[in-house]
Amino acid sequence: MLAWTIYLSFFGMAVLMLLPADRPRAARMIALGATLAGLAFAVSGVLQYRNHPPADTILTITQVTWLRSLGLQYFLAADGISLTLVLLTGIVAVAGTLFSWNVEHRTKEFFAFYLALIGGVYGVFLSFDLFLLFVFYEIAIIPKYFLIAIWGSTRKEYGAMKLALYSFIGSAMVLVGLIATYVVAGTHSFNLLDWVQVPFPRSFQVWVFPLMFVGFAILAGLWPFHTWAPTGHVAAPTAASMLLAGVVMKLGAYGALRVAMTLFPMGVAVWQDPIAILALIGIVYGALVALVQQDFKFVIGYSSVSHMGFVLLGLMTLQTVGLSGAVLQMFSHGIIAGLLFAVVGRMVYDRTHTRDLNALEEMRLSKALPFAAGTFVVAGAASMGLPGFSGFVAELQVLIGAWQAFPSYAVLAGVGIIIGVAYLLRAQQKAFFGDMPEKPAEPALDPITIPERLGALLLLATTVAVGLYPQFLLDLILPAFHPNAPLMGVLTRGGVL
Repeated sequence: MLAWTIYLSFFGMAVLMLLPADRPRAARMIALGATLAGLAFAVSGVLQYRNHPPADTILTITQVTWLRSLGLQYFLAADGISLTLVLLTGIVAVAGTLFSWNVEHRTKEFFAFYLALIGGVYGVFLSFDLFLLFVFYEIAIIPKYFLIAIWGSTRKEYGAMKLALYSFIGSAMVLVGLIATYVVAGTHSFNLLDWVQVPFPRSFQVWVFPLMFVGFAILAGLWPFHTWAPTGHVAAPTAASMLLAGVVMKLGAYGALRVAMTLFPMGVAVWQDPIAILALIGIVYGALVALVQQDFKFVIGYSSVSHMGFVLLGLMTLQTVGLSGAVLQMFSHGIIAGLLFAVVGRMVYDRTHTRDLNALEEMRLSKALPFAAGTFVVAGAASMGLPGFSGFVAELQVLIGAWQAFPSYAVLAGVGIIIGVAYLLRAQQKAFFGDMPEKPAEPALDPITIPERLGALLLLATTVAVGLYPQFLLDLILPAFHPNAPLMGVLTRGGVL
């Protein structure tokens, strides 16, 4: 049933394209129905996997021949890592639809591109044929461009083109790596389960691993290839910002883990320290830049760069606790960043038409928009990593793994967390609780709508639920990193096939 997360997204897109342009309400309902159904299938898949886990941790969904001459297969499967990110996609997709309820300009086209992007993301997380994964990866890039270029703001054409160019450069690097691996493997297939059994020469792994890892990690905001992220987030409409931070950046981290690290463990060992240093720079640099931003959305944009640094640092620990923490951080950051962008983009910017913190400081938004203020306070606490929220457990695991692998890096990563507290408190104080002479907004701001409240409550409930009971997701994630696991086990058993 997990395959229906993909099919329903693309079917909803097709229905929207056939819908008359003068029926925006119908377009919204179709998008909401498709995303709710996708979430329902994601939850069903997670519960099925938890209650009846497969013996080898991998659940085959469908596997049929696609192009026999090249050995391509339409091979969909899932393990605990895939299911965690599929569940994340379903939650963020529903919330993004609710926060886009106000879209009036070319409504059906907006939601058609939106569902196409979601379908591509589901496809990446469920593809175990790596050529099929690459196809879905490319499918997800095109809608991102149009969502930003048509419905965005603040240099939207520049932001959309920069995002597309960075994405395609990374994709080209990945494609070169896939072709080289296909030739060297000699298996006449792109099946991940076949390739993981191939003892690739160390000399080959040393150069192809950084090519594929960086190619994917560009989309994860790896420093210094991160500059597309804040620009793209600021230019994107609210739902696109939520998807960019919530799930699209996770495509890069997932590809880096699922493909590059799984196939080339000896390459990981050679490049472990350099990549960990880049991740650490991203953590501290992103936090420091967020601390001095005057544009509210840029604060959250650079915050995403910093938090994704924790994901990449966790991956480089090669410790079970760090690796599982990195995957949990992908989920946690997706929920929290989606909520922060929803507050800044939809609740604040769409009503005040400014993101300048100095201008917002005069509006006393805690009085004008109390629900937005309260939501940001809670989301900010979650982003800081306070106990009781998903971010605490995820970052704690990453730091423990980092301490085991490279203690000095863990200390510096902790500095990034402290700076994160500073920039979030600063943004919160200036945007909602300013002490400037009151200058009420003219005219009075529109109240927060019911769809926005529902979307915010969905994301808040998720981060609290995972924070209070992280074992629900860890029971999915940890078996994937067991030394005997067929894919990720190669990392935790020291690269021995």
